[in-house]
Amino acid sequence: QVQLVESGGGLVQAGDSLRLSCAASGRIFSTYVMAWFRQGPGKDREFVAAISGSGTSTYYPASVQGRFTISRDNAKKLLYLQMNSLNTEDTALYYCAAGGKYSSSAWEYAYWGQGTQVTVST
Repeated sequence: QVQLVESGGGLVQAGDSLRLSCAASGRIFSTYVMAWFRQGPGKDREFVAAISGSGTSTYYPASVQGRFTISRDNAKKLLYLQMNSLNTEDTALYYCAAGGKYSSSAWEYAYWGQGTQVTVST
């Protein structure tokens, strides 16, 4: 089992950058596929990025490809999401998640954090 705690959210202006972190507890962090999802106001939960256990493979949807970068530090049990060129459409509650399968589907992730709010203003 793993517990996840996100941090790093905040209020930024369009065009700014922000880095989110997710701290994990548990002994086998490196065996989990990790991902970021987000849920904007009035929207469904949306896949943002995934990274393999080793960190060698990453996967993004077109909406964030080239702007967001997911990474992990298995020694420190940390997951990151570097977000650049933010726009108002990126406003959402951002969640990190851990699972056993490399996937964009939320159903494949058994463990979730509580989320950190990112608000992008014009």
